[in-house]
Amino acid sequence: MWRCALPPLLRYPTVDELGARAAALVSDHPRDAGLRRVGTSRAGTPLWLLSVGHGSRQALIVAGPHANEPVGGATVLRLAERALADPGLTEGADATWNLLLCLDPDGLRRNEGWLHGPYTLGRHFRHFFRPGFLEQPEWLPDGAAEVALPETRALLDLQDELRPFLQCSLHGVDIGGGFVELTHELPGLDRRVTQHAARLGIPRELGPYDTLYWPRLGPAVFRIPPPRRGDLAAAITEAAVESTWFHPHRYGTVTAIVEAPMWGVPAVEDGSPPADPAAALRTVSRTLRRDTRLLERLFTRVRPFVAAAPDAERLLAPVDDYLLVCPGLADAWDPDVDDGSHPLPPLSTAHLAALRISGRRLALRTAGLLHQLVTAAGTDPAGALPELDRLIDEWCADYRDGCGACWIPVARQVEYQARVVQSVFELAGRHARVGSRSGESGWGSQSAVPMHLE
Repeated sequence: MWRCALPPLLRYPTVDELGARAAALVSDHPRDAGLRRVGTSRAGTPLWLLSVGHGSRQALIVAGPHANEPVGGATVLRLAERALADPGLTEGADATWNLLLCLDPDGLRRNEGWLHGPYTLGRHFRHFFRPGFLEQPEWLPDGAAEVALPETRALLDLQDELRPFLQCSLHGVDIGGGFVELTHELPGLDRRVTQHAARLGIPRELGPYDTLYWPRLGPAVFRIPPPRRGDLAAAITEAAVESTWFHPHRYGTVTAIVEAPMWGVPAVEDGSPPADPAAALRTVSRTLRRDTRLLERLFTRVRPFVAAAPDAERLLAPVDDYLLVCPGLADAWDPDVDDGSHPLPPLSTAHLAALRISGRRLALRTAGLLHQLVTAAGTDPAGALPELDRLIDEWCADYRDGCGACWIPVARQVEYQARVVQSVFELAGRHARVGSRSGESGWGSQSAVPMHLE
């Protein structure tokens, strides 16, 4: 049996390491693997596509769509190794695996301060970077015809070239559990996700904030609603907007968003009814309001001094985004403020845990970005740095001690995500073949999904 000559990944790979390891695989297997440049980032970094196999059916796996979620890079390397080792994944399935090593390499480089560890919550959030919503390459806020980001254009062109039967977008949950979002139903996937999670000790997130109003297809598996127009705040918080997830829908492509957690929280897979959901919601919303006011005051103090810091605009954009959406979210979650226009669905203990985590996440990300801005400015006349350090330490301790957040080793994160992708690959291929035999275009007609927020 073929064995990979490369050492296993025990930490997240950097942009350069991804390219080097992919090139090594191609060098060892020139007949079965290829590496080509499919685009260039805004900073001039190549976007590399690693392809394995010679089948007529194309699978497209996209790593690194969010800069702060590096697990996907390690996962695509693992998948390439398995496809090279197992002919059943290529020749036997008449498939070619097309693995985009990183969709946002510029953003990933900005996270390199924590990629190699030590993996602590404080280190992660102090070095966290994720661009503002309008600079995230999977979103199409103005539609595909008006795309400005070269990374987005490269992915759209690749989708139009390959017309894949399957697209997987690889994401990472910083705090919480694993789950999958689908544009088409794949019966049986929820059972496989449950098996993979149980064997690897990965909590399943049964009520992610992202999917609060979305149809549930099974435990930790959700249906992505069709895109719709909305304002920026709705797009940031609801994510049911035009995106590269739905662009290849015209080709019969099924898209799966595969989320793997970094720090696991057991409560996110507790499907039991909560004792007092209204009280829990009040606590979450009031905490978010309090944290937001603290951060807004700090931001007002430091903004005049950090605006000239190196590359301040890229760091200020996500801060503005987070502070924009926090008040609306706090109101939406507060049972004493709800006006009835967007009623919350029935909530489990898992939902409440996810909302608590989400509110704290917004605060911690904002504090981490402000910390980086002040540090980059090289001056702190407002005296904000000690206060930011205190808040980051306090909020990380709440994750650790209050939520029970526990680090999941990188190798286990990767193994979980790779197994889920392989399950999606098998099930999507089976359903695509059934559709082809029935004379339909892959998946046949899809009924509209009701939007609870409309």
